[in-house]
Amino acid sequence: MRILDILSVFGILALTSTTAKAQDAKLSGTVIGTEYTVDYSDFSQSTTANTCNMAFDGNLNTYFASWERSYTWAGLDLGTPHVITKVGWSPRNDVHGEERVMLGVFEGANSADFMDALPLYIITERGTIGTVSHADVDCSRGFRYVRYIGPSDARCNIAEIEFYGHEGEGDDSHLSQLTNLPTVSIHTENGVIPFDKETDIPSLITIISNDGTKLLTQTGGTRERGNYSRTFPKKPYRIKFDKKQNVLDAPAKAKKWTLINNYGDKTLMRNLLAFELSKRMGMPYTPYGTPVDVLLNGEYKGCYQLCDQVEVNPGRVEITEMKPTDIDGTALTGGYFVEVDAYAYDETSWFNSNKGNPVTIKSPSDDEIVTEQYNYIKNYFNKMESQWQTYLDLNTFLRHFLVGEMSGNTDTYWSVYMYKDRDNDKMYTGPVWDFDLAFENDNRTYPVNNKTDYIYRSGGSCAGNMKSFVDNIVIYNTSAKNQLKEIWGQARESGLTEENLLQFVNDMETKLQASQQLNFKRWPIMNEYVHQNPRIWGSYEAEVENVRNYIKNRLVWMDNRIGYTYVPSGIESAEIDAAKPFEVFNVSGVNMGNSIEGLRQGVYVIKQGGNTKKVVVGPRK
Repeated sequence: MRILDILSVFGILALTSTTAKAQDAKLSGTVIGTEYTVDYSDFSQSTTANTCNMAFDGNLNTYFASWERSYTWAGLDLGTPHVITKVGWSPRNDVHGEERVMLGVFEGANSADFMDALPLYIITERGTIGTVSHADVDCSRGFRYVRYIGPSDARCNIAEIEFYGHEGEGDDSHLSQLTNLPTVSIHTENGVIPFDKETDIPSLITIISNDGTKLLTQTGGTRERGNYSRTFPKKPYRIKFDKKQNVLDAPAKAKKWTLINNYGDKTLMRNLLAFELSKRMGMPYTPYGTPVDVLLNGEYKGCYQLCDQVEVNPGRVEITEMKPTDIDGTALTGGYFVEVDAYAYDETSWFNSNKGNPVTIKSPSDDEIVTEQYNYIKNYFNKMESQWQTYLDLNTFLRHFLVGEMSGNTDTYWSVYMYKDRDNDKMYTGPVWDFDLAFENDNRTYPVNNKTDYIYRSGGSCAGNMKSFVDNIVIYNTSAKNQLKEIWGQARESGLTEENLLQFVNDMETKLQASQQLNFKRWPIMNEYVHQNPRIWGSYEAEVENVRNYIKNRLVWMDNRIGYTYVPSGIESAEIDAAKPFEVFNVSGVNMGNSIEGLRQGVYVIKQGGNTKKVVVGPRK
């Protein structure tokens, strides 16, 4: 019998495999890292004082301190790939040392510029001066280059760094995520940090998901995005792959994706909750969104939402994508994607409508739209505004309206997406977008449920004259008001309930637990007023509870304002006493007469004497 077979029989091979991590040695190699350091003796820039070598000299009284405050690092060139199984660190021995390792990140790479780096571990707690702390690493790929990147604004400041492992190429069977959420790691060419909305910085974009078993790594570009959200210290980003990609479980295969920063939303879930509302309200397209952890050049940036870029694309806004040659006939009629936009004046391709509403043309894009197309959509929009009964699709407009009002979004008509397809006379509204101020998060309208009128009429922000445009539909037009009531009733009966919405909030709170803890270590704003926060609730749990309370009260408020009587599924169902008179109402409260004969399949409310009962009309046989 061969020696390997004998070892296998006695289980020694299995023992060797399971204990390999414990037996892995401390690794050594050529020290690499940020060149310029700070000499604290005279606070000057240096290349000889407090260098990277100090982090690998085994002396806890020396330390590495970089000249730049952020994106600085120290590491090793191991010469050949090694699978890293453990890391160690010790903070600089000074008054701030213990806190300056928190959120430090360990990475491994096989390219000397670390463009292909993957995360190994993030430090989640303060360090201990005079002690090397250790953590296991669960990453199966081998790396030649390894490093520690200090947290933001810390000058790296580390006394000692250690890597343990064994030589080998490894594999990608299991990679490291920062938390249970997918990890999005972006490395930019030459370490350039995105600085505006126009310049794409060449990047390698990596997404690790499914508990480290799924990897997407593709080249692309990264830039900032947004308008007011760009003024926050936690920046929003747009990533654009060089080729269309299937990202996580998103329906669309596309190049462009957004990373929403949620800086002023301390629940980190308001946009996702609004997207859930959009789905329950039956919008034709709801943007994809999921929470993720984000690293930029190895520095932890926080918990974000990875979302669709709202654009014309299969799986997103599904209309005909125009070419510059589409300048007459049916081809000129679409598709067009526009935004009634308070920031339109800063855009390249935009117009002011006859009724004073600023409109940005999103598609065709700035660099492709031609004069004929610009004139067509401008003239069409003006026609739609003045003859909305004919040219506005009320179904999507009213559903969009209800999402904004149910969420208490003060920005619903500050920015409104609309689209028109080819050879179609209707202008459609959607998708919904931008809910960081919704769900009771705006001091200008707090508390929303104390108001007697819709939020857009009582403190909401409206671009141009959108308030008058909306008034003409939902306030002054009887037919539109009846349709609004019918849509609301259908949604309520189909699952837009307190129970379902609160379950979504509860599930999201659980999902976000680990990530929100890291996020608010990176951005310690829980007890600060940021953006338009109306109150300081003091904890993540209290922030989420505020949203729960809002939802409970808002459903009742909306029922009352619309004039709809909600009939819970638990209401008594009963046979009708045909010998006594009764009235039949649909779920929107519209009187359907005195008979159930001929009614369509569905749920109806019967009022007979002093009793109200539910009757389910089944399909006709």
